[in-house]
Amino acid sequence: MRSGAKVAVVGGAFVLVASGIGYGAYSMLGDTGDGGGGGTQSASQSSKVKTGPPSAEEIAETSKGFFDAWAAGDASAAAVLTNNEAGAEPVLASYGEDAHIGKIKITPGPAVGTKVPYTVKATVAYEGKSKPISYASELTVVRGLTTGKALVDWEPTVLHPQLTEGATLKTGESSTPAIEAVDRNGTVLTKEKYPSLGPILDTLRQKYGETAGGSAGIETWIEPADTSQPDVNLLTLAKGKPGKVQTTLDANAQAAAERAVKKFSEASVVAVKPSTGAIRAVANNPVTEFNVALQGKQAPGSTLKIMTAAMLLEKGLVTANGAAECPKDAMYQSRSFHNLEHFALPDGSTFTQSFAKSCNTAFIKLIDDTKDDAALPKIARDVFGIGLNWQTGVVTTDGSVPEEVGGEAAAQYIGQGTVQMNVLNMASITATARTGTFRQPIIVPQSLDNRELATASRSLSPSVAQQLTTMMRATAAWGTGAKAMAGVGGDKGAKTGSAEVGGQSTSNSWFTGFSNDLAAAAVVQSGGHGGDAAGPVVAEVLKAGG
Repeated sequence: MRSGAKVAVVGGAFVLVASGIGYGAYSMLGDTGDGGGGGTQSASQSSKVKTGPPSAEEIAETSKGFFDAWAAGDASAAAVLTNNEAGAEPVLASYGEDAHIGKIKITPGPAVGTKVPYTVKATVAYEGKSKPISYASELTVVRGLTTGKALVDWEPTVLHPQLTEGATLKTGESSTPAIEAVDRNGTVLTKEKYPSLGPILDTLRQKYGETAGGSAGIETWIEPADTSQPDVNLLTLAKGKPGKVQTTLDANAQAAAERAVKKFSEASVVAVKPSTGAIRAVANNPVTEFNVALQGKQAPGSTLKIMTAAMLLEKGLVTANGAAECPKDAMYQSRSFHNLEHFALPDGSTFTQSFAKSCNTAFIKLIDDTKDDAALPKIARDVFGIGLNWQTGVVTTDGSVPEEVGGEAAAQYIGQGTVQMNVLNMASITATARTGTFRQPIIVPQSLDNRELATASRSLSPSVAQQLTTMMRATAAWGTGAKAMAGVGGDKGAKTGSAEVGGQSTSNSWFTGFSNDLAAAAVVQSGGHGGDAAGPVVAEVLKAGG
């Protein structure tokens, strides 16, 4: 290091003292992680290559050199201090050249092992407009494979926590005009007030911004490598005129959904209006660009018994008030199934009792009588619209009940095996059960772009629909959903589910229910019994109405 460069290590933290330091002093230290990059070694030097984790002093010195070069706008000097000089340099250069970010101040925090957290405060300036920007990120210091030098482990997130591989930071006239999304009553929806809507609002802007009547502003954004994905707006320097985009969401239901999912580390919920398919609320915790509520794929557990019951009722194998055997265990083609804690219901118990108490074996014992392994996949598609090409207005996954045989087909009857659903799918299944007819969920009106909505080939018969909703009412009144639904008013029904996923010590908690003309479904990862965790999430949204 040049004379005057000081790095003080105090209690695991390091303090940068920039008295006359030159970031260029670090350029001789470069080494790519795969053996390429800057710096050469003599034979005598190579015998002294360090190994093992970088020391606290090395971590402090390397990260300081990187921060100094980055803050000074010297991309090459910063890149040579990483283990991927070729990949890092153009991204670092774009920080100033494309994103127009300057006056950079980087404040490191105490190192945690080899990780160094830090905050960035800078200024974005473009065509006479300027605005401060700040955020937090972290980097990791590793040892170079060839020189043994301590180097920054290069990832785009080093530059900004939301920057992904191949994405670019840009500042300029926005690629699409901003939108002002409003709920069904005209209430403005923002990602600041409703965090879960962030990815949805970005997608709506990408799809409808150019046709919504707005004009472009000046912004800083992240442009993904995948052009089908929406830009992520980071900062607005000058507002354009936003175009108004009408959604089907309900601000009250959305606020309730946001509150409900935050009570758990991983939870998702969706609410749908059965009579129209209008999506009233979507919420996730945590909020990520991948919208778990709309795009997730996992086994929904016993909530799928709504669909299985509909199939058994249609085939005349059961009636809501008819007897249905519920032993503690059942075998199907060498695969054993049991009820929770191996409970059984007394002889003469009805199918409604088996449904309301979530008896697995009552469903498994009826499989042979269906005489059709494809019966469940057929009703999933033909009646409940699962697997059709849903056009909600944003990206969604439409659920899957693939054709199976033997024990795998049996597992599908109780929402296990190869069944894949998300809470949007389950809210829609509940909505279909409520009315007897599938109405494809939408988050923006069809009139906005005249897209073709998915339609199921047939509805449930009035008799089956009535029996199905009666069974769901029983579940909410005195069955496994009673505790969660106790505070929900109106004509209400429910179904609980616990999905056992390989490797998890605790099952995922699923719950779906309706109150009057609103249906909702939720999942809480590793939440246990459906009524314990996901049930209160659904109840809170249903109580908000919409």
